[in-house]
Amino acid sequence: MVSNQALIDLLNTQHELTQAQWVQLIATFDREDMAYATAIAHQLTIDKFGKNIFFRGIVEFTNYCRNDCRYCGIRHSNHQLQRYRLSKEDILACCADGYAHGFRTFVLQGGEDPYFTTERFTDIIATIRQQYPECAITLSIGETTREAYQAFFDAGANRYLLRHETADPRLYRRWHPPRQRFEHRMKCLQELKEIGYQTGCGFMVGAPFQTPEVLAEDMAYITAFKPEMLGIGPFLPHSQTPFRDYPAGNETLTLFMLSLCRILQPDVLLPATTALGTVQGNGRQLGVLAGCNVVMPNLSPFSVRKQYLLYDNKAGIKDDAASGIKKLTDQMNQIGYNVISSRGDYQPNTEKKDEHA
Repeated sequence: MVSNQALIDLLNTQHELTQAQWVQLIATFDREDMAYATAIAHQLTIDKFGKNIFFRGIVEFTNYCRNDCRYCGIRHSNHQLQRYRLSKEDILACCADGYAHGFRTFVLQGGEDPYFTTERFTDIIATIRQQYPECAITLSIGETTREAYQAFFDAGANRYLLRHETADPRLYRRWHPPRQRFEHRMKCLQELKEIGYQTGCGFMVGAPFQTPEVLAEDMAYITAFKPEMLGIGPFLPHSQTPFRDYPAGNETLTLFMLSLCRILQPDVLLPATTALGTVQGNGRQLGVLAGCNVVMPNLSPFSVRKQYLLYDNKAGIKDDAASGIKKLTDQMNQIGYNVISSRGDYQPNTEKKDEHA
């Protein structure tokens, strides 16, 4: 059998593995394998981006959601949750705060809320685009129609993050009710790519019923789809969901998967997620050292932060925007990284960029 480190070398040169090779690597890696992958991923990231971290300002504008994902704290059936929506003026105020702090990407994130019709949300995007023409606008608002995706793109949105969650249709059905179809989610991702968005997919690590074989399918999907962004973090349970009694995903496996993703796709924009910072206090620092190059501070009003909990004990909900930004900046500085004021667009096949890239 080929050693795991030989498989990591193969991944670094060929940027693909067979299903069996992925399964072996994920199922049998040890501390030395992880250190080997981390070192390669870390160097690849420095070679591409320098010791620079792109900050994205997240605005969690609604916790209403029509969906009933069995792992998610804002699922439709959670009647214990206090619901909220931000007004257009609230969203613009968050963007103004972020811009003043140097952010040049705004991430509008929320549940699939029918209140925000295509027309209403297009107006919000167009206003942000008009007020901040040099900034990038990322959307993370779930599944909708191709016509809506096109309208948002035409209004000025640049990026769209829609985590596929799992590439295994059988597992997808165990995580979601029948109305939420695996085939539709995959179709949405393809449509986003075709329209011209910088498109992000991603998956949870350590979620209920997940196996190395399932994670291997995720890596095969990423290999074929070639996303510009990846959102990967550990599964974290929420006490008001059907998956409340399942253990949290393992941070070690999450960090290993992040390193493998960087080696697989060296140019990808890869966030060190809030979930990673929740499962371990220095998780986002470890994520950067494992190959991440994006961190996403929260710009949402302090008054609603505790209502946007996809999982329990979410990091950062006790910080206002300014203190949260400072805390994350200090964490990046502590490991020798600079936070830069840049859109940080996906740029394939480029050499190392300076801090003004």
